[in-house]
Amino acid sequence: MLVLTCGQVGLPGLRQLLDPYGITVQRLAVDNQIPGSFWGEPEAGLVGNTLYVRDDTPVHSALHEACHWICMDEQRRSTLHTDAGGDVAEENAVCYLQILLSDQIPGFGRERQFADMDAWGYSFRLGSARTWFEQDAEDARHWLLQTGLIDAQERPLGCVRR
Repeated sequence: MLVLTCGQVGLPGLRQLLDPYGITVQRLAVDNQIPGSFWGEPEAGLVGNTLYVRDDTPVHSALHEACHWICMDEQRRSTLHTDAGGDVAEENAVCYLQILLSDQIPGFGRERQFADMDAWGYSFRLGSARTWFEQDAEDARHWLLQTGLIDAQERPLGCVRR
């Protein structure tokens, strides 16, 4: 199964979603190198508050990197280039938040996010992104609540971690 790409869903929805978080989405030509790509091309790159994508960049990758920006503390955001860092708890929160935010991208959504995370190779102890999210991610949900990034109904609050 191929994962859904930014070129397939378009960037307006992604830009509208990420703008309140202070993230600028920069589209690059497919033959350009992606600055700040931790996993290598075609995966999204993150340098400062700029998320770099190409038409062949997976949507899940763009959301994952954006969620790193949202979840990291101000000190790391101020020097961010390529490696978001963070601990296991924060990484889990990033994955959880990207699932929540996926519903706000027209043509993508949670079901596709689960499938694309599994196809790309995210590894969860219970075997799939959906199973992790539904049965094993209470720690990630709690982290997002405690840092003020979601409310009790799991609605993202449109702000970055302070």
